[in-house]
Amino acid sequence: MREIFESGLRHVLLGVLFLLPEKRRIAIDRWLRGREENRKLRAADILLVSWGKSGRTWLRLMLSRFFQIKFDLPERSFLEFDNLKRKRPGIPSVFFTHGNYLRNYTGHWDDKRDFYEKRIVLLVRDPRDVAVSQYFQWKHRMIPWKKKINSYPPHGADVSLYEFMMNPEVGLPRVIAYFNGWERELDKLKDVLIVRYEDMRTDPERAVADIVAFMGTPGNDAEVKEAVEYAAYENMKKLEQGKVFKLSGKRLVPGNKSDPDSYKVRRAKVGGYRDYFDDDQVATLDRMTKEELAPRFGYSSEAGPGQAREA
Repeated sequence: MREIFESGLRHVLLGVLFLLPEKRRIAIDRWLRGREENRKLRAADILLVSWGKSGRTWLRLMLSRFFQIKFDLPERSFLEFDNLKRKRPGIPSVFFTHGNYLRNYTGHWDDKRDFYEKRIVLLVRDPRDVAVSQYFQWKHRMIPWKKKINSYPPHGADVSLYEFMMNPEVGLPRVIAYFNGWERELDKLKDVLIVRYEDMRTDPERAVADIVAFMGTPGNDAEVKEAVEYAAYENMKKLEQGKVFKLSGKRLVPGNKSDPDSYKVRRAKVGGYRDYFDDDQVATLDRMTKEELAPRFGYSSEAGPGQAREA
Protein backbone atom coordinates (compact mmCIF):
# COMPACT_ATOMS: atom_id res chain seq x y z
CA MET A 1 0.00 0.00 0.00
CA ARG A 2 2.80 2.41 0.82
CA GLU A 3 4.36 1.84 -2.61
CA ILE A 4 1.03 2.65 -4.28
CA PHE A 5 0.70 5.76 -2.12
CA GLU A 6 4.24 6.94 -2.92
CA SER A 7 3.70 6.41 -6.65
CA GLY A 8 0.35 8.18 -6.55
CA LEU A 9 1.79 11.09 -4.59
CA ARG A 10 4.64 11.43 -7.07
CA HIS A 11 2.20 11.59 -9.99
CA VAL A 12 0.05 14.16 -8.18
CA LEU A 13 3.07 16.36 -7.48
CA LEU A 14 4.27 16.14 -11.07
CA GLY A 15 0.76 17.02 -12.22
CA VAL A 16 0.73 20.10 -10.01
CA LEU A 17 4.16 21.07 -11.36
CA PHE A 18 3.17 20.52 -14.99
CA LEU A 19 3.86 24.15 -15.95
CA LEU A 20 7.48 23.94 -14.86
CA PRO A 21 10.13 23.48 -17.57
CA GLU A 22 10.46 19.82 -18.55
CA LYS A 23 14.06 19.64 -17.40
CA ARG A 24 13.01 20.76 -13.91
CA ARG A 25 10.14 18.25 -13.79
CA ILE A 26 12.53 15.46 -14.77
CA ALA A 27 14.91 16.45 -11.96
CA ILE A 28 12.05 16.47 -9.43
CA ASP A 29 10.73 13.12 -10.62
CA ARG A 30 14.17 11.51 -10.37
CA TRP A 31 14.63 12.96 -6.87
CA LEU A 32 11.27 11.60 -5.73
CA ARG A 33 12.03 8.16 -7.20
CA GLY A 34 15.45 8.29 -5.52
CA ARG A 35 13.85 9.06 -2.17
CA GLU A 36 11.62 5.99 -2.52
CA GLU A 37 14.60 3.86 -3.56
CA ASN A 38 16.49 5.08 -0.49
CA ARG A 39 13.62 4.17 1.84
CA LYS A 40 13.42 0.64 0.46
CA LEU A 41 17.18 0.20 0.43
CA ARG A 42 17.39 1.08 4.13
CA ALA A 43 14.52 -1.25 5.05
CA ALA A 44 15.45 -4.25 2.87
CA ASP A 45 17.07 -7.42 4.17
CA ILE A 46 18.51 -8.23 0.73
CA LEU A 47 19.26 -6.06 -2.31
CA LEU A 48 19.09 -7.67 -5.74
CA VAL A 49 20.93 -5.27 -8.03
CA SER A 50 21.16 -5.46 -11.81
CA TRP A 51 21.07 -3.47 -15.02
CA GLY A 52 17.78 -3.76 -16.86
CA LYS A 53 17.22 -6.88 -19.00
CA SER A 54 19.70 -9.01 -17.07
CA GLY A 55 17.29 -11.81 -16.17
CA ARG A 56 15.83 -10.20 -13.07
CA THR A 57 12.21 -11.12 -13.81
CA TRP A 58 13.16 -14.75 -14.41
CA LEU A 59 15.07 -14.83 -11.13
CA ARG A 60 12.23 -13.07 -9.30
CA LEU A 61 9.79 -15.70 -10.57
CA MET A 62 12.02 -18.55 -9.41
CA LEU A 63 12.40 -16.95 -5.98
CA SER A 64 8.66 -16.28 -5.78
CA ARG A 65 7.88 -19.90 -6.55
CA PHE A 66 10.51 -21.11 -4.09
CA PHE A 67 8.98 -19.05 -1.27
CA GLN A 68 5.47 -20.17 -2.27
CA ILE A 69 6.53 -23.80 -1.89
CA LYS A 70 8.67 -23.42 1.21
CA PHE A 71 6.23 -21.21 3.11
CA ASP A 72 2.92 -22.56 1.77
CA LEU A 73 1.76 -19.48 -0.15
CA PRO A 74 -0.65 -19.27 -3.13
CA GLU A 75 0.73 -19.34 -6.69
CA ARG A 76 -0.02 -15.70 -7.40
CA SER A 77 2.19 -14.53 -4.51
CA PHE A 78 4.77 -12.64 -6.59
CA LEU A 79 7.74 -11.34 -4.60
CA GLU A 80 7.45 -7.56 -4.25
CA PHE A 81 9.83 -6.10 -1.65
CA ASP A 82 8.29 -7.02 1.76
CA ASN A 83 4.86 -8.33 0.72
CA LEU A 84 5.73 -11.99 1.36
CA LYS A 85 7.60 -11.16 4.56
CA ARG A 86 4.43 -9.59 5.94
CA LYS A 87 2.67 -12.91 5.34
CA ARG A 88 5.53 -15.14 6.49
CA PRO A 89 8.18 -13.43 8.68
CA GLY A 90 10.77 -16.05 7.70
CA ILE A 91 10.91 -14.64 4.15
CA PRO A 92 13.36 -11.75 3.70
CA SER A 93 12.34 -8.41 2.24
CA VAL A 94 14.05 -8.20 -1.14
CA PHE A 95 14.57 -4.87 -2.91
CA PHE A 96 15.02 -5.39 -6.66
CA THR A 97 16.76 -2.31 -7.98
CA HIS A 98 18.79 -0.98 -10.88
CA GLY A 99 19.90 1.94 -8.71
CA ASN A 100 18.75 4.36 -11.42
CA TYR A 101 17.61 7.21 -9.22
CA LEU A 102 19.21 6.76 -5.80
CA ARG A 103 22.08 9.13 -6.59
CA ASN A 104 19.62 11.89 -7.47
CA TYR A 105 18.45 11.76 -3.85
CA THR A 106 21.63 10.99 -1.88
CA GLY A 107 24.06 12.91 -4.10
CA HIS A 108 26.56 10.03 -4.05
CA TRP A 109 27.46 9.98 -7.73
CA ASP A 110 31.03 8.66 -7.64
CA ASP A 111 30.81 5.59 -5.39
CA LYS A 112 28.46 2.94 -3.98
CA ARG A 113 28.56 4.08 -0.34
CA ASP A 114 24.77 3.80 -0.12
CA PHE A 115 25.20 0.03 -0.59
CA TYR A 116 28.28 -0.65 1.54
CA GLU A 117 26.52 -2.11 4.60
CA LYS A 118 23.85 -4.11 2.76
CA ARG A 119 23.70 -7.76 1.71
CA ILE A 120 23.68 -7.74 -2.09
CA VAL A 121 23.01 -10.21 -4.88
CA LEU A 122 24.61 -8.61 -7.95
CA LEU A 123 23.10 -10.07 -11.12
CA VAL A 124 25.19 -9.51 -14.25
CA ARG A 125 24.79 -10.49 -17.89
CA ASP A 126 26.85 -10.09 -21.06
CA PRO A 127 26.49 -6.33 -21.74
CA ARG A 128 26.07 -6.96 -25.48
CA ASP A 129 22.99 -9.10 -24.87
CA VAL A 130 21.77 -6.61 -22.27
CA ALA A 131 21.95 -3.68 -24.66
CA VAL A 132 20.10 -5.57 -27.42
CA SER A 133 17.30 -6.53 -25.01
CA GLN A 134 17.17 -2.96 -23.75
CA TYR A 135 16.57 -1.77 -27.31
CA PHE A 136 13.43 -3.91 -27.57
CA GLN A 137 12.35 -2.77 -24.11
CA TRP A 138 12.68 0.85 -25.28
CA LYS A 139 10.97 0.19 -28.59
CA HIS A 140 8.00 -1.87 -27.41
CA ARG A 141 7.45 -1.58 -23.66
CA MET A 142 8.83 1.65 -22.21
CA ILE A 143 6.40 4.52 -21.64
CA PRO A 144 7.30 7.92 -23.19
CA TRP A 145 7.93 9.69 -19.87
CA LYS A 146 10.29 6.94 -18.69
CA LYS A 147 12.25 7.44 -21.90
CA LYS A 148 12.58 11.13 -21.12
CA ILE A 149 13.70 10.84 -17.52
CA ASN A 150 16.33 8.22 -18.42
CA SER A 151 17.73 9.99 -21.51
CA TYR A 152 16.56 7.36 -23.99
CA PRO A 153 15.83 8.32 -27.61
CA PRO A 154 12.44 10.07 -27.85
CA HIS A 155 9.27 8.04 -28.16
CA GLY A 156 8.72 7.00 -31.78
CA ALA A 157 12.26 7.94 -32.86
CA ASP A 158 13.63 6.11 -35.91
CA VAL A 159 16.71 4.53 -34.33
CA SER A 160 18.33 1.37 -35.64
CA LEU A 161 19.47 -1.32 -33.25
CA TYR A 162 23.14 -0.67 -34.02
CA GLU A 163 22.71 3.08 -33.48
CA PHE A 164 21.09 2.30 -30.13
CA MET A 165 23.93 -0.06 -29.23
CA MET A 166 26.53 2.65 -29.85
CA ASN A 167 24.62 5.37 -27.99
CA PRO A 168 26.81 6.39 -24.99
CA GLU A 169 23.77 7.31 -22.89
CA VAL A 170 21.79 4.06 -23.17
CA GLY A 171 23.66 1.53 -25.31
CA LEU A 172 26.66 -0.73 -24.83
CA PRO A 173 29.01 2.02 -23.55
CA ARG A 174 26.52 2.87 -20.81
CA VAL A 175 26.08 -0.76 -19.74
CA ILE A 176 29.85 -1.25 -19.63
CA ALA A 177 30.24 1.89 -17.52
CA TYR A 178 27.59 0.58 -15.11
CA PHE A 179 29.40 -2.76 -14.69
CA ASN A 180 32.76 -1.04 -14.25
CA GLY A 181 31.28 1.20 -11.57
CA TRP A 182 30.29 -1.84 -9.54
CA GLU A 183 33.57 -3.65 -10.21
CA ARG A 184 35.56 -0.75 -8.74
CA GLU A 185 33.54 -0.90 -5.51
CA LEU A 186 33.23 -4.66 -4.97
CA ASP A 187 35.95 -4.83 -2.32
CA LYS A 188 34.19 -2.16 -0.27
CA LEU A 189 30.88 -4.02 -0.10
CA LYS A 190 30.14 -5.85 3.13
CA ASP A 191 28.51 -8.97 1.69
CA VAL A 192 27.94 -9.56 -2.02
CA LEU A 193 27.07 -12.60 -4.13
CA ILE A 194 27.78 -12.20 -7.85
CA VAL A 195 25.45 -14.21 -10.08
CA ARG A 196 26.04 -14.39 -13.83
CA TYR A 197 22.98 -14.80 -16.01
CA GLU A 198 24.88 -17.21 -18.25
CA ASP A 199 25.79 -19.44 -15.30
CA MET A 200 22.18 -19.28 -14.14
CA ARG A 201 21.11 -20.54 -17.57
CA THR A 202 23.66 -23.34 -17.51
CA ASP A 203 22.75 -24.55 -14.00
CA PRO A 204 19.68 -22.71 -12.65
CA GLU A 205 19.18 -25.11 -9.74
CA ARG A 206 22.65 -24.43 -8.40
CA ALA A 207 22.18 -20.67 -8.85
CA VAL A 208 18.84 -20.63 -7.01
CA ALA A 209 20.22 -22.85 -4.24
CA ASP A 210 23.18 -20.49 -3.77
CA ILE A 211 20.95 -17.40 -3.74
CA VAL A 212 18.35 -18.66 -1.24
CA ALA A 213 21.15 -19.92 1.01
CA PHE A 214 22.77 -16.48 0.81
CA MET A 215 19.39 -14.98 1.76
CA GLY A 216 19.23 -17.15 4.86
CA THR A 217 16.41 -19.39 3.64
CA PRO A 218 18.15 -22.50 2.26
CA GLY A 219 15.98 -24.97 0.36
CA ASN A 220 16.11 -28.67 -0.29
CA ASP A 221 16.63 -30.16 -3.74
CA ALA A 222 12.91 -30.71 -4.38
CA GLU A 223 11.96 -27.12 -3.50
CA VAL A 224 14.67 -25.68 -5.72
CA LYS A 225 13.90 -28.03 -8.60
CA GLU A 226 10.19 -27.17 -8.62
CA ALA A 227 10.94 -23.44 -8.50
CA VAL A 228 13.27 -23.75 -11.50
CA GLU A 229 10.83 -25.88 -13.50
CA TYR A 230 7.99 -23.44 -12.81
CA ALA A 231 10.03 -20.54 -14.19
CA ALA A 232 11.24 -22.43 -17.29
CA TYR A 233 11.19 -20.34 -20.47
CA GLU A 234 8.08 -21.88 -22.06
CA ASN A 235 6.10 -21.70 -18.83
CA MET A 236 7.10 -18.07 -18.31
CA LYS A 237 5.76 -17.29 -21.79
CA LYS A 238 2.47 -18.99 -20.89
CA LEU A 239 2.26 -17.11 -17.59
CA GLU A 240 2.87 -13.82 -19.40
CA GLN A 241 0.28 -14.61 -22.07
CA GLY A 242 -2.23 -15.57 -19.38
CA LYS A 243 -1.39 -12.46 -17.31
CA VAL A 244 -1.06 -14.61 -14.21
CA PHE A 245 0.78 -11.84 -12.38
CA LYS A 246 -1.13 -8.87 -13.79
CA LEU A 247 -1.80 -7.56 -10.28
CA SER A 248 1.94 -6.93 -9.91
CA GLY A 249 1.79 -4.29 -12.66
CA LYS A 250 3.25 -4.49 -16.18
CA ARG A 251 6.31 -6.48 -15.18
CA LEU A 252 5.11 -9.78 -16.65
CA VAL A 253 2.49 -8.59 -19.13
CA PRO A 254 3.13 -8.36 -22.91
CA GLY A 255 3.05 -4.94 -24.56
CA ASN A 256 1.29 -6.44 -27.57
CA LYS A 257 0.24 -10.11 -27.48
CA SER A 258 0.68 -10.40 -31.27
CA ASP A 259 4.27 -9.09 -31.25
CA PRO A 260 6.89 -11.47 -29.77
CA ASP A 261 9.39 -8.63 -29.35
CA SER A 262 7.00 -6.81 -26.99
CA TYR A 263 7.02 -9.61 -24.43
CA LYS A 264 9.01 -9.27 -21.24
CA VAL A 265 10.09 -12.89 -21.84
CA ARG A 266 11.51 -12.51 -25.35
CA ARG A 267 14.23 -14.97 -26.39
CA ALA A 268 16.40 -15.79 -23.34
CA LYS A 269 19.35 -16.56 -25.59
CA VAL A 270 22.96 -16.42 -24.44
CA GLY A 271 25.15 -14.65 -27.01
CA GLY A 272 22.08 -13.83 -29.10
CA TYR A 273 23.32 -10.32 -29.87
CA ARG A 274 25.27 -11.79 -32.79
CA ASP A 275 22.02 -12.60 -34.62
CA TYR A 276 21.27 -8.90 -35.20
CA PHE A 277 24.51 -7.53 -36.69
CA ASP A 278 26.87 -8.11 -39.58
CA ASP A 279 30.41 -9.37 -39.00
CA ASP A 280 31.99 -5.91 -38.85
CA GLN A 281 29.44 -4.69 -36.32
CA VAL A 282 29.91 -7.79 -34.17
CA ALA A 283 33.67 -7.23 -34.29
CA THR A 284 33.21 -3.62 -33.14
CA LEU A 285 30.96 -4.64 -30.24
CA ASP A 286 33.33 -7.42 -29.22
CA ARG A 287 36.35 -5.13 -29.37
CA MET A 288 34.60 -2.47 -27.28
CA THR A 289 33.69 -5.06 -24.67
CA LYS A 290 37.19 -6.52 -24.57
CA GLU A 291 38.94 -3.16 -24.30
CA GLU A 292 36.60 -1.28 -21.99
CA LEU A 293 34.88 -3.79 -19.68
CA ALA A 294 36.60 -4.86 -16.47
CA PRO A 295 37.55 -8.54 -16.87
CA ARG A 296 36.31 -9.57 -13.44
CA PHE A 297 32.84 -10.52 -14.68
CA GLY A 298 34.17 -12.77 -17.44
CA TYR A 299 32.78 -11.05 -20.55
CA SER A 300 35.89 -9.43 -21.96
CA SER A 301 36.99 -12.16 -24.39
CA GLU A 302 36.10 -11.57 -28.03
CA ALA A 303 34.27 -14.89 -28.19
CA GLY A 304 32.02 -13.97 -25.30
CA PRO A 305 30.92 -16.37 -22.55
CA GLY A 306 30.75 -19.55 -24.64
CA GLN A 307 28.92 -20.20 -27.88
CA ALA A 308 25.44 -18.76 -28.31
CA ARG A 309 22.85 -21.27 -27.13
CA GLU A 310 19.11 -21.32 -26.69
CA ALA A 311 17.94 -21.34 -23.09
